[in-house]
Amino acid sequence: MRRHLLFLCLVGTLVVSMTVGAQLPEPPGKREIARYPLELDRPAPPAKKTIDPVKLHAEANELADLAHSIPSDIDQVSQGKLPKDLSDKLKRIEKLSKQLRGELTP
Repeated sequence: MRRHLLFLCLVGTLVVSMTVGAQLPEPPGKREIARYPLELDRPAPPAKKTIDPVKLHAEANELADLAHSIPSDIDQVSQGKLPKDLSDKLKRIEKLSKQLRGELTP
């Protein structure tokens, strides 16, 4: 008997909640939004990179010169002498290589 009563209460609650939910008024901004539909513009195509061959050649030459000077600096390190500009050279090599890679790869 209790189960039947509990079942009827649940069904009654469900029916009442459905009828109350159906009678709710429309939100105030819904009609305004429907009047002005959202229009999106197409995204702009990616800009094509222009490669400056003179700049690339200059950076490549600088990179080659710096890389060529590193073995003699390493020889000095093995003798116990640390050149002042070795760290700066290595940082510049890294920076130049990143710039060249960024300009040449899409």
